[in-house]
Amino acid sequence: MSDPGALVVGGIGELVTNASDVPGDLAVLHDAAVAIEAGTVVWVGDETRLPGPYRGLPVLDVAGRAVVPGFVDAHTHVVFAGDRADEFARRLGGERYEDRLAAGGGILSTVAATRAAGEDELVAQAADRVERMLRAGTTTIEIKSGYGLDVETERRMLRVAHRLGHELPVDVVATFLGAHVVPAEYRDRRDAYVDLVCGPMMDACAPLAEFCDVFCDEAAFDVDESRRILEAGIAHGLRPRVHADQLSRVGAARLAAEVGAVAADHLDHVSDEDLAALAEAGTVAVFLPGVSLSMRAPYPDARRAWDAGVTVAIATDCNPGTAWMERMSFMVALAAIEMGLTPSQSLWAATRGGALALARPDRGRLMPGDRGDLVVLDAPSHLHIPYRPDTDLVGAVVAAGRVVGR
Repeated sequence: MSDPGALVVGGIGELVTNASDVPGDLAVLHDAAVAIEAGTVVWVGDETRLPGPYRGLPVLDVAGRAVVPGFVDAHTHVVFAGDRADEFARRLGGERYEDRLAAGGGILSTVAATRAAGEDELVAQAADRVERMLRAGTTTIEIKSGYGLDVETERRMLRVAHRLGHELPVDVVATFLGAHVVPAEYRDRRDAYVDLVCGPMMDACAPLAEFCDVFCDEAAFDVDESRRILEAGIAHGLRPRVHADQLSRVGAARLAAEVGAVAADHLDHVSDEDLAALAEAGTVAVFLPGVSLSMRAPYPDARRAWDAGVTVAIATDCNPGTAWMERMSFMVALAAIEMGLTPSQSLWAATRGGALALARPDRGRLMPGDRGDLVVLDAPSHLHIPYRPDTDLVGAVVAAGRVVGR
């Protein structure tokens, strides 16, 4: 093949295109084909009308199966060392996450392990996770720093994210999260740590990231601290996003709207007024159903946000402490079963919604000009994703026109 990103995917029984760009409208076609050249979709339509110039391209015949856009996972922490299985067991026994964090566990235990790991070790471990995610249909993934909490390790994590994007056939979006929590050595010097994040750490990390994130909640940074960090990020050319109101309502969602954040994530404790502010600001609400499952917490009402006019995305939040989950298809099922979204809304949120949460307008959709990312399901319809939540339905994955998993 002269162009490894050239392909016709044919024999599609049901094709989800998201072409209308109306939230929740999957714009489904039947008996369809998709032509891809140089990694970009060039034609979509009735297979019998495939234009002549594309008839000579290599063909992937999916034999009547359903095809959906590649999943866009808009919130992950996949670069880390160690695990927290013991913490998970204690939480199931009744220990509160906030108490564990206050005692130096939680995120801080992952920080210690990640600081001790070399770059190649982090790459190798994260690559295993990302490869599994790719085989499960995720073709674009956001990766945060935040387990370093010092200049050297935060920068190392972002270098790892870039290496993953170059070494694997998945598009990686890097986010600087130096403001994950206050590290132990700054516990009594919070202002000094915020100074570090806004100054030397931001200077070192901004060239390797697209977004600046902050965990604005009772166990992390308050609204004033978060505003200062996000404004420093904006001054460094980073677009803002916020871990917002996960553990309690502290005003983080309002802050996200105020600074024009691309996305506000978690949102377990937002009010109707908060949602109205997010809708007016055009900030995407990223819900993380795997966290609620893992922490045995009430699921946020994603349908309430949808009905309030907020653009909704769902993501895995893959991390070692509160949601070591890697399959976006499972998030689609949880969102449909537990969070009030319809199956169509859930799939849209996992594809087009995720793309908008990462400011990637050419992802999560299959139209001419979009990146050639798609997932072939071993099923006749996308409805089987929430209908069969424990089944691996991915038959093949195409990333930028290349078949990378079957």
